[in-house]
Amino acid sequence: MAAKVRPLTREEIGDRFEDMARLRIAVFRAWPYLYDGDMDYERRYLETYVDAPGAFVCGAFHGAKLVGMATASPLSEHKEEFAGPFAKLGLDPDAFFYFGESVLLPGYRGQGVGIRFFEEREAEARRQGFSKCIFSAVIRPTDHPMRPTDHVPLDGFWRNRGYERVEGLSTSYGWKDVGETVETEKPMEYWMRDLR
Repeated sequence: MAAKVRPLTREEIGDRFEDMARLRIAVFRAWPYLYDGDMDYERRYLETYVDAPGAFVCGAFHGAKLVGMATASPLSEHKEEFAGPFAKLGLDPDAFFYFGESVLLPGYRGQGVGIRFFEEREAEARRQGFSKCIFSAVIRPTDHPMRPTDHVPLDGFWRNRGYERVEGLSTSYGWKDVGETVETEKPMEYWMRDLR
């Protein structure tokens, strides 16, 4: 059975808060994020999407079970770590709609859900009056000891959706890796699409 994708209402976001947190922890534990998450961190992080006026969440459902989700919001409403680098390059953060995570349980991949996540967020960007969409992705060393030998980067998928890496634009964001005891900053690169 293929997962069905649809936007979540504000009330559903609140009701599904813990499901969303558990989903992020489960999916981001794998390469390349290697995120050793906990519910307290998730609560702080996901409150961005509950509190931001322009926040958007869509979910992938197998029956009533949430098996995937994708988030977005105006960049100016997102965390400073992601908006700050734009001003340094003379770019206006208010001009960008930022895609947060796109997470999906492994058994539901390869069925078009990832494409639907992009389509839903792009439609929301247009609805809110944005023409530029952007997201960030972690950069891991190619010789990282936990890198799977069969790993295929998502660059090709993103390019097929019309996104290109933004040269000279980067940031960092901290989380605790699997097997580590403290949070460390990770370098992040940006990918952008102009919807016009």
